[in-house]
Amino acid sequence: MGRAPRFPQFHRRHTLLTLASLGAWAIAPNTAWASTKGLPIHLAAAWEREGSFHIGLLSTQPGAGQPLQIHASLEVPTRAHGLFVLPDGSVLATARRPGDWLVRWWPGQRTEPQWLWQDGERSFNGHVLASPDGTHLVTTETDVETGASWIGVRDARTLQKTAEWPTHGIDAHELTWDTRTTHNGAPTLIVANGGVPTAPETGRVKRDLQSMDSSIVRLDGHTGRLLGQWRLQDQRLSLRHLAWSPDSTTLGIALQAEHDDTATKDAAPVLTLFDGTALRVVPTPERIAQSIHGYGGSMAATPAGWAVSCPRANGIATYTPEGEWRGLVPLRDVCPLAVHGGALWAGGLGASLQNAQAAAPVGHPHGRSLQGVRLDNHWVLAQRI
Repeated sequence: MGRAPRFPQFHRRHTLLTLASLGAWAIAPNTAWASTKGLPIHLAAAWEREGSFHIGLLSTQPGAGQPLQIHASLEVPTRAHGLFVLPDGSVLATARRPGDWLVRWWPGQRTEPQWLWQDGERSFNGHVLASPDGTHLVTTETDVETGASWIGVRDARTLQKTAEWPTHGIDAHELTWDTRTTHNGAPTLIVANGGVPTAPETGRVKRDLQSMDSSIVRLDGHTGRLLGQWRLQDQRLSLRHLAWSPDSTTLGIALQAEHDDTATKDAAPVLTLFDGTALRVVPTPERIAQSIHGYGGSMAATPAGWAVSCPRANGIATYTPEGEWRGLVPLRDVCPLAVHGGALWAGGLGASLQNAQAAAPVGHPHGRSLQGVRLDNHWVLAQRI
């Protein structure tokens, strides 16, 4: 087991008290947290508005022209990144790397949000996931002195760390359970090591990119023991965001290129597929790749195929289930993706799309409460109908 976590520092508590005094969480009028069939679709999301950062629930009704609105929101200290919705309806969110906070929030309830702050020796890398049995949480983290990445294993009830496992890399980002591949009776954990070296004192400043070392690792879900590690031939491609195919046999991984040469970077792919034994890079047509600039955002998969949001191209790169190119679906500043009922939902600036992979996607304009809001990288379906 790793070192016992320290208690949050006083100034961090003071920050939370300040947020609370400003009315940090709010529920939109005439709405209620519900999961009954036929009620609006809810998406847990993160966003920024005029320099303030929030997580919350967005809601809409299926059908063209139905506005997407803020259903409930919680102000957070800094920019949030990944989210996870637990079976009781609570929402987990953690700060973008290098982050120092993790929160569990119960939208629509009077229960106070549950906060956890890092002690200065580790930073959060933006993603959190619950164990299949719901008893633990796992987070990607970085040692701020050495730059090495770790998995923090935390009690789901208290958020306190109970163990930590090395990811055998740096810049660990998204993680996911592989329930089809077990070891010692437990699902294995897949982690994307982004591999981008950064300066500990500045957090996000990239350096020494010639030493990049991105990889996918498989860890024992009980002990964290390394069971496998895979790398791409092109060391300047960073493996970051993950999504399983509907049958859970193939993992899609969104890529971000870090080449020095602009032309090489602009021609880079944004998708690779992992079948459990090898990584296969999926090419993007050259004329399209030039507009994507080697930047893949969020990752999703539906029966129609793979989807990678490409905000620099103002569109969603779509592929067949086998990895053949389908096309770029236009959506301004698109980034968050989610799957509902087998259909892709995509969030953009000023509007979002339902069934985005269809020949005629359904548009949802952003309502008054979302005006001026810039959605962050991820959103998660919070209600299954």
